Amino acid sequence: QVHFVESGGGLVQPGGSLRLSCEVIGFTLDYYSIAWFRQVPGKEREAVSCISSSDGSTAYADSVKGRFVISGDNAKTTVYLQMNSLQPEDAAVYYCARDRFQYRPCEVASADPTEFTSWGQGTQVVVSS
Repeated sequence: QVHFVESGGGLVQPGGSLRLSCEVIGFTLDYYSIAWFRQVPGKEREAVSCISSSDGSTAYADSVKGRFVISGDNAKTTVYLQMNSLQPEDAAVYYCARDRFQYRPCEVASADPTEFTSWGQGTQVVVSS
């Protein structure tokens, strides 16, 4: 079955760091963009970062720019999200997903969750002192 498996979430103090991993199960990432989304109860799922497996280009939401770094391994089997300087407002369940369409550029501001597929179960991030 095609899907992702997210891991790496946990409890961290404000200002701390976490590294999330998104393992690809059942397919290869060739020519697809992969995005990290996050969701808190009562709010819509929002994209925070994406990476294109075609050219490695990346994009970030303004709220995480300069603090989060997305990357992928050379085998294109895992996508990472390094999260630094975490703040309470970053607390959420983080998901990764694949763009339904190949070759589309990696974009965050206009990312529509309904245009992404192969969602994992998510990994929870709690930021609290």
